[in-house]
Amino acid sequence: MSVPVALEPETWSVVRDQEERYSVWPDDKALPAGWSRQAHGGTRDECLKKIKEVWSDPRPRSLRLAMNIQARSR
Repeated sequence: MSVPVALEPETWSVVRDQEERYSVWPDDKALPAGWSRQAHGGTRDECLKKIKEVWSDPRPRSLRLAMNIQARSR
């Protein structure tokens, strides 16, 4: 369900969780536990564009680490 444009916050932040997954979050809302604001903010579209630039591997951090360990043990 999308939010009507008139009700969308004006400014958003790029946020990242402990598993290094990215999302956008309205600036006027408190962050959920485990998420931190990153340096980039702006419109929702600007934040989504930034995420596309910096998030090249969407796998959670723990999965990437486990797969790297498994690959080295072969």
